[in-house]
Amino acid sequence: MQGPNATGAMTEQPAHKGGFPPFDTKTFPSQIFWLAITFSVLFVVLWRVAGPLIAGTIATRRGRINDDIAEAQKARGDADAASIAYQTALAGARARAHVLAEDTRKHIAGEVEKAKAAADIEAHKAIAQAEEAIARARIAAKAHVTRAAQDAAAEIVNRLIGETVSTDDAAAAVRAADAG
Repeated sequence: MQGPNATGAMTEQPAHKGGFPPFDTKTFPSQIFWLAITFSVLFVVLWRVAGPLIAGTIATRRGRINDDIAEAQKARGDADAASIAYQTALAGARARAHVLAEDTRKHIAGEVEKAKAAADIEAHKAIAQAEEAIARARIAAKAHVTRAAQDAAAEIVNRLIGETVSTDDAAAAVRAADAG
């Protein structure tokens, strides 16, 4: 106890040394003890409870990721196979189109040759008919010219000498002039 103060009342002052209690060196051993116990409990809880949960979650995720990767690789393989099938089908279609186009070209060329041959035949027929008509026209023209020459010869003789010549004589004279 302390002595009386000016008022005469006795007041008790607590024994206080100031400072932050956790930094008090007298409490260090108990703080280290409880730190070790708390750390051990947390370690056991994490090791026995949280560790397996985390490991299970990681394993599950790793499994999902591996499954997704496997599925993606399968899809890639399917896509590659589909691409190869598409390219093969496209190449086959191009080959068939090329063969079809070549067949069509040959068919059209054959048709053109047939049409050309038919046109040539028609042209030759038309030329033959025209030559025949020209030959008939020549023969007819020659006959008309010969007849006109006979008539003219008979008329010339009639005018020059005043005699009438027979058609046979006029024809003979025209033939002789034509031959010579």
